[in-house]
Amino acid sequence: MAGGWTRDGAVQDQIDDTVKDAVLRARALTPKGESATECDDCGEPIPAKRRKAVPGVRTCIACQAVRDQAMVHSGINRRGSKDSQLR
Repeated sequence: MAGGWTRDGAVQDQIDDTVKDAVLRARALTPKGESATECDDCGEPIPAKRRKAVPGVRTCIACQAVRDQAMVHSGINRRGSKDSQLR
């Protein structure tokens, strides 16, 4: 049930769009191609099990953990209310 000027199902559309955006982002960030034998960041060897588990991997586990922590998720405010913009 939508309220105000929105149509029925608008909330579910927002949820679906958010999930779709997250899936597309994850696919874009997934490495592809041949894996490196040495880490691009530190030069340490990448274990064969990691290269087999993640095709196209370019970094060791430690460097990838640092990269993952540095990634900032910038959420998209799909709501137009002032309350959601002030949070």
